[in-house]
Amino acid sequence: MIGGIKQKRLAAAIALCALAAQAQAQTAQAQTAQKAGEQQADQKMEEVLVTGTLSRYSALKSATPIMETARSVSIESLQMIQDKGALALDDTFTYSAGVTGEVYGFATRGDWLTVRGLDVPQYQDSLQSLFGSYNNTRPDVYTLEQVEILKGPASVLYGKGSPGGLVNVVSKRPQAEAAHEIVADYGTFDRAQLAFDSTGALDSSGQWLYRVVGVYRDSDSQVDYVTDDSVVFAPSLSWRPTERSNITLLYNYTHYDNDTAAQFLPLYGTLYDAPNGKHIDSSTYTGEPGFNKYDAETHAVTLLADHQFNDVWGMELTARYTDASADYQQAWTTFLGTPGRYVYNPDGSLYKDGTVPRTFYRNDQTSEQAAVDARLRASFSTGRMEHEVLMGAQYQDVTTGAAGYYELAPGYDAATGLPDDGFGDTYWINVFNPQYGAGAPLDYLNSRYAVRPDTDSVDYGVYINDQISLDDWRITLGLRYDDTETETAGRSQQDDALSGAVGVLYQFDSGFAPYVSWAQSFEPVIGSNNDPDNPQPLDPQEGEQWEYGVKYQPDDFPGMVTVAYFDIEQSNLNDPAARPGLVQQQSGVATFKGLEVEAMMDFGPVTWELNVSRIDTETANGYRVDSVPEKQASTWLGYRPEGVLAGFKAGAGLRYLGKRYGGRDVIETPSITLVDLMVGYEFSQWDLSLNVRNAGDREYYGSCLARGDCFPGDERTIVGRVRYRF
Repeated sequence: MIGGIKQKRLAAAIALCALAAQAQAQTAQAQTAQKAGEQQADQKMEEVLVTGTLSRYSALKSATPIMETARSVSIESLQMIQDKGALALDDTFTYSAGVTGEVYGFATRGDWLTVRGLDVPQYQDSLQSLFGSYNNTRPDVYTLEQVEILKGPASVLYGKGSPGGLVNVVSKRPQAEAAHEIVADYGTFDRAQLAFDSTGALDSSGQWLYRVVGVYRDSDSQVDYVTDDSVVFAPSLSWRPTERSNITLLYNYTHYDNDTAAQFLPLYGTLYDAPNGKHIDSSTYTGEPGFNKYDAETHAVTLLADHQFNDVWGMELTARYTDASADYQQAWTTFLGTPGRYVYNPDGSLYKDGTVPRTFYRNDQTSEQAAVDARLRASFSTGRMEHEVLMGAQYQDVTTGAAGYYELAPGYDAATGLPDDGFGDTYWINVFNPQYGAGAPLDYLNSRYAVRPDTDSVDYGVYINDQISLDDWRITLGLRYDDTETETAGRSQQDDALSGAVGVLYQFDSGFAPYVSWAQSFEPVIGSNNDPDNPQPLDPQEGEQWEYGVKYQPDDFPGMVTVAYFDIEQSNLNDPAARPGLVQQQSGVATFKGLEVEAMMDFGPVTWELNVSRIDTETANGYRVDSVPEKQASTWLGYRPEGVLAGFKAGAGLRYLGKRYGGRDVIETPSITLVDLMVGYEFSQWDLSLNVRNAGDREYYGSCLARGDCFPGDERTIVGRVRYRF
């Protein structure tokens, strides 16, 4: 249940937004003129078939076609997700230009990606859904309609965030047309999954619609002792009292009962040859069965509502309450620095041929969210200009909590580099031949357990955005003001920011649309300047992007090509010249510059997708950003013939991931090219398919870091799927 204070805040915010909407609607009679240029039935074909569509709950909070938007947006539709065999959300990020998915290889704790070289926040149905690490569950891809990646600063629409952009996942919602399916999967690592999806009308008038989505999965994984089990239940209900009103309530319960796939394997034995010449397999488990766990649970209730008052004014409201938790325990090989985490005997040989200490970690985390975003939308004309004005007010209150311990390498003597006289090597493990059953005593570990103070973050924001159409020109103007306050253990920090965005696009009759845009972002930094005489809170990090591009949409067949160059500057970073303990001047600046090409074409039975990007990154210290490839490319070719072969389907994809660096450019993770395949047949009410990801079973690493560890990439997965529709 929502706490008393938080409940009052949420109720007050919703009431204020509703009153504001009503007041605005009552003054709308002076602006009831019809739009001078109503969209005609013969307008250019939309990019529905090849790129998905944007809606009022999308990443742009607008249904404006991508071809008329002066910035880059990538969309993975439901069909694209299924054809490419995505088993987890981070799999959907691997076919987009400028986006690096699976940054930390095969993962069960979360979905890791970078956009234009930067970490980005995660949203669902245009409301933030992830608040830090390990306090929430991952969205199951079967519950989604599409995945959207908005590239570049988005603070003008969302408030605090990354200059890289954001990812927004769109939930499945009730549909008027009845549709039902049962889906059974079986594949590599004994992956067994049963899912169902049912939607339709509850009454003859179609006012009440429903949808119920469920998933049950029982699966092992490529890492020994690590499972990938989950239960998801996601019912939703829509009420359409009039043609102008829609109210949808979505509930999502997701439970994961797993371990963590990341084993933090040493650099030596993975990326580099081990001193004894042995190799650490990607299936190696360095944890402790019975101790390790990663159990996460989320309850989320989301309200989506919209109403059209008249031909000019309409309103939308999105609200969510989330209660989530994750119990995380893990033992891993300890970070001991160069070379990797090995311990050496006095004669230079490996201690017991590779036996190393382990760290024992526990982190029980919680998050509670109450959020609302209310928007007024006005469509009107002023002379030759047509306006789509969006005015919004946003409120969010998130409380996160954590408790646990971090017991570093019991038994390790840093002075000698060998076991000490206390625990000795009792709880150590051999990374080449792991043996289990010697975890640190729970009584000892629990004595280190500590509860950390909750952190409460409250955000308020108001914004306005105007999409102007003037003949073939499309001009976007946006401005937002945010006030955010974070409180921990009675100490609070308040930040505010004014963010802007401008975009200009011109549509030629030939289908070409060049554009230029500018946008800002901000992200609060919690802490002080360490000045004992004049302590001051740190300024928010700031981001600014210029983007120049051209979009092309042919007239004679569905397709779209986008070429974009971006230049991002991230400022107010730590002073690279500052010495430890001195005042942080926040004069550090990082830069991210790159070129992206995205193309999607539909030639009838054949669809083709191409994504190419090159990005140059430089940290405030003058090095490349960790784990971000300079070059990246992917392509997918789909085939669905007609005639006598109707029903057959096939697809093939290539993914190239360039070299990545870590730790002042010292660690170089090699490039890799991976192959994905799909084949299937649809007949009557049946749909049979077989997906293979990393068909060549190439061994590679998502990232290797200077601190001493590597993260193996996904091994080959083969999954057969049977879908029955009725």
